[in-house]
Amino acid sequence: MENIKIRLGGVPEHFNLPIHLAIEDGSFLGRGVEIEWVDFGGGTGQMTKALRNNEIDACILLTEGMIADIINGNPSKIISEYVTTPLTWGIHTGVDNDLVNYRDIFNKNYAISRFGSGSHLMAIVDADSKGHKLNKEQFSIIKDIDGALESLADQKTDVFYWEKYTTKPYVDKGLLRRVGEYHTPWPCFVIAATDKILSAEPDSIVRMLRTIHDACDNFMHDDKMSKLVSERYDQKLKDVERWYNSTEWAIHGWVSEKMMKSVIYHLQTAEIIPKDQVIPDLVWKR
Repeated sequence: MENIKIRLGGVPEHFNLPIHLAIEDGSFLGRGVEIEWVDFGGGTGQMTKALRNNEIDACILLTEGMIADIINGNPSKIISEYVTTPLTWGIHTGVDNDLVNYRDIFNKNYAISRFGSGSHLMAIVDADSKGHKLNKEQFSIIKDIDGALESLADQKTDVFYWEKYTTKPYVDKGLLRRVGEYHTPWPCFVIAATDKILSAEPDSIVRMLRTIHDACDNFMHDDKMSKLVSERYDQKLKDVERWYNSTEWAIHGWVSEKMMKSVIYHLQTAEIIPKDQVIPDLVWKR
């Protein structure tokens, strides 16, 4: 059987280590699938654009960002949940910024990787949940973590939302200061694929998913993984152990309808999508 190549994208972060290990040990090839991994340092907004442009076939990205972009016309579907626990967002500022209290962030300038990214959407949802409205002029696009570090250091921006444990090394080194945290009220990552690849290679997508789910299952039951994550991603072992023991990955393709409704409700309440918007099919029906 000829191996089918699937271009799979994700952030260069520790959440995706199960997939990298499965690539390295040949698990995908054993099921007739060749994974071409693509790193996206710019996060979810960069990946939704790549899906639209047919630059990748599938990706692992933030639940709320993918749902919003499918509703806004992205010709893709969610094919599985990936990380079923909520994401802990660290809320950061520059070390020399006068900002100290989380409650004072809502009239400040925000660094975001892209419009429609998690750093953008979660800032809006968080503000809305506390009775505040952010306007477009408060956001500055900084593309990735390096852009954020520069923008916050120069005080061109004041606030930056990014996954807590990914940014903690920068906090530990004195390059960022964390002023708060925000937990998404839904599973944080999903796997999505373009309608094109789902139509052309449905069996290959199923085999890819089975391999990912098996890899995640193995990852969650191997006590050596915390040490490996610590070494590969240059994070303190005690931080990784805390993250590892509070994170759960999906081991099947079921996507909760209640979860989808919850995300849509929050996106509508925060006026990220209109309340009268027609909701298309979001999940792949095998």
